[in-house]
Amino acid sequence: MTAPRLILASASPRRRELLASFGVPFTVVTAEVTEHEDPATDPRIMVAHNAALKADWVAARHPDCFVLGADTTVFLDGQALNKPADQTEARAMLRRLSGRTHTVFTGVTLRHQASGLRIDRGVASEVTFKVLTDETINAYLSQVHTLDKAGGYAIQEQGDLIIAGRQGSLSNIIGLPLEETKQILTNAGLLP
Repeated sequence: MTAPRLILASASPRRRELLASFGVPFTVVTAEVTEHEDPATDPRIMVAHNAALKADWVAARHPDCFVLGADTTVFLDGQALNKPADQTEARAMLRRLSGRTHTVFTGVTLRHQASGLRIDRGVASEVTFKVLTDETINAYLSQVHTLDKAGGYAIQEQGDLIIAGRQGSLSNIIGLPLEETKQILTNAGLLP
């Protein structure tokens, strides 16, 4: 059996769903790496680094496959809001985001070690939150598992409770910007 040509280097079920929308076959291999998550790092540099770190780790083990890596963070007040460690931190993040506009940055990377192909892209979108009461935050946290999501929220899950509006790519906010990813995969010959 031949190995699939495309591997997604991410454990994210949201990225898996978004990538599947292209109809191209792929498998998932989770990179065993420690991501850089210093909140003081420039978020564009952090997500680019982490996306490349994951893709490079998987590509080194599957040199004949194309490997897609991605990483997303939320940025507010000069600081990255990565995945919350617990419900207390998720609640604090939602309070910080309340009534404000923040930026969501995603780094997307494609690697093919055998040919030396290296493509890196960065995408930014903006999200504006409603003013959130403690009751709204509690209701949201009771309905949505937020510990695996940058910023402690998911726009696609009960977003009407917390989101006032957005600018830019919705799929970027979810975790994989589809327009840029489609362009990358098309340029690599993986999509028609």
